[in-house]
Amino acid sequence: MNLTTNLHTHTFRCRHATKEDRDYVEAAIRAGIKTLGFADHSPMIFSQEGFVSGFRIQPEEYEGYVKSVTDLKKEYRDDIEIHLGVELEYYPLCFEKTLAFLCEYPIEYTIMGQHHIHNEQDNYEKRDYCGKENDDPAFLTTYVDQSLAGLATGAFTYFAHPDVIHFTGDEAFYRREMTRLLTGVKDLGIPVEFNFLGYREHRHYPNPMVWQLVREIGNTVVIGLDAHTPETYLMKDEIEDMEAHLASLGLTPLREIPLRDPHLALKNI
Repeated sequence: MNLTTNLHTHTFRCRHATKEDRDYVEAAIRAGIKTLGFADHSPMIFSQEGFVSGFRIQPEEYEGYVKSVTDLKKEYRDDIEIHLGVELEYYPLCFEKTLAFLCEYPIEYTIMGQHHIHNEQDNYEKRDYCGKENDDPAFLTTYVDQSLAGLATGAFTYFAHPDVIHFTGDEAFYRREMTRLLTGVKDLGIPVEFNFLGYREHRHYPNPMVWQLVREIGNTVVIGLDAHTPETYLMKDEIEDMEAHLASLGLTPLREIPLRDPHLALKNI
C-alpha cells in the first residue's frame, strides 16, 4: 500500500459514520498512514431560520469537534500528523457566514464535496441532491457553475468526488460539461479526488469517462478514503486494488497534499 496521506475522514457527528475519533487515529497509525485529516460534513449557517440539515455536524457541535481533533493532534503528535478540516459545499446564500463561523476556530483546510446544488434549504426534498439520478441538462450545468464558483474563492484544498453528480442524460452533453468542469479546476490549480468509498462500493462514481478526461486534461489527482468507519484504513487489499486501477489509468496521485488555509480566503471574500 503506497497511500500515506488521507484528508477525508468523517466522525459520528455526521450521523452516518461510526466509532470514536480516537479509533480512526489508531487505525490510521496501524495502516502506516503518516498524515490524517478529519473532514467531517461541515456545519452550515443557513439563512432559513429553523432549517436543520440531517447529514452534517450541527453548529452547536462544532466546538466539540474542534476540541476533539486538536486534543488528538497533540496526544498523537509523535505517531502521526493530524489536521483539522471539514467537507464543505458552496452555497451562495450562506457560504460567507459559514466560512466566517468555521474560521473562528483553528481550522486548517476545507475540501469541497458538492452534495446539493443551489442552497440546500431551498429544496431539501432530495430534488437538488446531486447523487440522485437526474437527466436535466440545467441541473448538470448548475452543478458545474456552482462548483467552479466555490473553488474560485480559494477556500478549498481539493475537490472531493467531482463526479458525484449522477447525470443520466445525453452522454455527449455530460462529456462537454465535465470537460468544462475539469478544465476550470485545473486552471485554478486545485486537485481532484478519486474517491475510495465510491470505488469499493461500486457507486456511480468514480465515473470511468470522467477519469479518462482527468488523464487527458492533466488534472492533479489525490486519493480520498472518505472513511466513515475506522476499518476503512485497514482495507489494505482494497486500497492496493484502487492504487493499481489508478496506475492502469496512467494517474499518479499526490503522496502529500498541500493545505489551503481558509482563513486567507475569508479575507478576500
